[in-house]
Amino acid sequence: MRTTTLDLFKEEMKFSAAHFTIFSATERENLHGHNFTVRVSLRTTVERDGLCFDYGECKRLIIAQCRDWNETTLLPERSAHLKVAHEGGYVVALFGQERLLFLPRDVKLLPIENVTLEELSQLFMERLLERMPPDHKRQLQSMRVRVFSGPGQSASAEWRPA
Repeated sequence: MRTTTLDLFKEEMKFSAAHFTIFSATERENLHGHNFTVRVSLRTTVERDGLCFDYGECKRLIIAQCRDWNETTLLPERSAHLKVAHEGGYVVALFGQERLLFLPRDVKLLPIENVTLEELSQLFMERLLERMPPDHKRQLQSMRVRVFSGPGQSASAEWRPA
């Protein structure tokens, strides 16, 4: 049985988002943005017909996740130092004595501790695995998701079946 690595890294696999990294209870970055790009590598078997599976569905899932996060402010729901509330039609991020106000349509609350490349790559991978067709997932030997915040700077998450 042959194996191959499919490397999915298309022009549409990107998103622009604002965020700030939280370093402690008293220190955080200023709100800023990145043009993030995503690269997904799938290690899988090659069948007798020379195909592994129709990975077009995987490309669609990656692009859909990128579009979901595109042109938003990403906020962590699980941060020990940031509290998020909804007040008077706004999403309010509370950091120490600071109150940052956002329109709800501009915010994505993510089930992570901090909006970092490390967390984004892990969450992106988990969402892909949740949505991937079961027959595709069964053929995977591993998956690696890399999220880049710019050229030369990325973090990756890896999955292997149990």
